[in-house]
Amino acid sequence: MRTFIRALLRWIILAVDAVGGRTSVGHYIYGQIIGIALDRTAIVDHNGVILQFHIPNAINRFRTNTFSTKEPETLSWIDKIPNGSVLWDIGANVGLYTCYAAVAKHCRVLAFEPSIFNLEMLTRNVFLNESTGLVTIIPLPLSDNTSINRLNMTSTEWGGACSTFGESYGYDGKPLAKKFEFSTMGISIDDAIRLLGLLPPDFIKMDVDGIEHLILKGGVDALRHVQGVLIEINDDFPLQSENAARYLLAAGLVLQDKRHCEAAIGSPFAATCNQIWGRGRG
Repeated sequence: MRTFIRALLRWIILAVDAVGGRTSVGHYIYGQIIGIALDRTAIVDHNGVILQFHIPNAINRFRTNTFSTKEPETLSWIDKIPNGSVLWDIGANVGLYTCYAAVAKHCRVLAFEPSIFNLEMLTRNVFLNESTGLVTIIPLPLSDNTSINRLNMTSTEWGGACSTFGESYGYDGKPLAKKFEFSTMGISIDDAIRLLGLLPPDFIKMDVDGIEHLILKGGVDALRHVQGVLIEINDDFPLQSENAARYLLAAGLVLQDKRHCEAAIGSPFAATCNQIWGRGRG
């Protein structure tokens, strides 16, 4: 049904374009449609914390509708972070958890998001939630070293996910169904602190769909001082899961909890869980 609707809308748009798309009136109409879509917002109330997010498409509407239910363990983990902590949100997407950490816990958030499509929504959402003073947006991918490589993407939609930097596999270790790519510079955690002067993280939230282990490899120095890490891991992807555990254990962190998203049961993400690591038993 969605495929049919998409095809129908495409036909309508092309038909309208053939009639008036090349005129000033047609361009004005297109601009108004895009503007209206970008200006649409939804309010989220999670345990009394009021947030507002842009919802220009179905993906962003879904993200706001499931804010409290999709990853409740992530929200609970953020709730336990001490006020004013430095949080690195690696794979910030459109900024749902970035904004929550800034508003609810007054965290100084460094939001890493390399997708040129998500960056606009991330920036808009941070501004909408009056968090510009607390959130620094870093439009670079993290990896195990500092180098130029390609960001391989499966989606060009606002709010899309499942992209990877410098590798050809996705969250499950299988070949990525690439739809878009561009060349950019990636940097390691330790180089970002040493060369860019970024605040070292007290806590790290990481969800980058496949190269979590490589990012940890590039942050062995910083990890020794981190108090807690929430990281998305696919148990069916040994290269990722085993190496991620190795780097976290070497940093003196221990696995405190492991939560599975109920919405993922029966889906391709069924083996993916959020692991919570910390100092001691937690």
